[in-house]
Amino acid sequence: MPRWAIYAIFAAIVLLILICVICCCVKCCCKGKKKRKKKPDEKINMKGISGTTTTALLTVGIKEAAALKAMDSGGTSDPYVKVYILPNKSKTFETKVFRKTLNPVFNENFKYQIPQKELTESTLVMQVYDFNRFSKHDIIGEIRLNLSTVDWNHVIEEWRDLSEASKHEQEHLGEICFSLRYVPTSSKLTVIILEAKNLKKMDQVGSSDPYVKVQLILEKKKWKKKKTSVKKRTLNPYFNESFTFDVSFEQIQKVQLVISVWDHDKMSRNDAIGKIYLGCDATGNQLRHWADMLSNPRKPVAQWHTLLSAEQVDTTLALKHTLKIPFTNKNF
Repeated sequence: MPRWAIYAIFAAIVLLILICVICCCVKCCCKGKKKRKKKPDEKINMKGISGTTTTALLTVGIKEAAALKAMDSGGTSDPYVKVYILPNKSKTFETKVFRKTLNPVFNENFKYQIPQKELTESTLVMQVYDFNRFSKHDIIGEIRLNLSTVDWNHVIEEWRDLSEASKHEQEHLGEICFSLRYVPTSSKLTVIILEAKNLKKMDQVGSSDPYVKVQLILEKKKWKKKKTSVKKRTLNPYFNESFTFDVSFEQIQKVQLVISVWDHDKMSRNDAIGKIYLGCDATGNQLRHWADMLSNPRKPVAQWHTLLSAEQVDTTLALKHTLKIPFTNKNF
């Protein structure tokens, strides 16, 4: 045979051997993977994990309302629903406002975490209100559901008639009107405290000495604050005082604005009459006012708000408190 033929045969044999070796290696790898996949699942160590839960998750769905009472002069209403749980009332939710209708369709869900030991003593309250931008919101009716009567094995979806609002509702703390204006180009947030009315009586003589604190909260920490002058002996103070803060566009989406009304006392600690907070994570009227400000840059947007208890707002915000330790400079 010619020499080139011998070389060709030898090369073919070497190539065939290499192919066989490669095939064997591939098969071994595949078998190893399959064996690893077929290993039984490792057991999860459940030691130290309790099988009981201390809180219950309650989802409240507000579906729709029908044939509501007309509260406006035009024979219609601007309804929305406020949802909270008594006696704690630590978290209050509100649906969107539906303009000029007596048959609104909401389809909104709200979630509560309730300690199981409090379920039998809790009452779910759903109140329907008529929205008014420049006056007090009128209540149309309410439903109160004792949670101790609920069968937790089934989803409840039913119609119920509204009843008159309870006369034993939380005391009225008052209302406050203020204006918001944000200018993105200059990063300026302007808050104008206009007036308050029907404030709670804090003094023995049946009056109060109110003033307003304006605070900005960022990342659950107090960031900036200012306050109005004190108005002596009145439950319907007029302020018309303006405050401007530097807030970047990135910060305006995270910041929370807290408006609080206080009673000034020279002889003792000042007492909080009520609070309200706004921001992108607020709900109801507070969220609507904040959204109107952001959607109308450079334009002042004024609105009345009903004051909430200081405890309710503080619990919702869950601020992080920092401990300030005084230091004195001493030479050792």
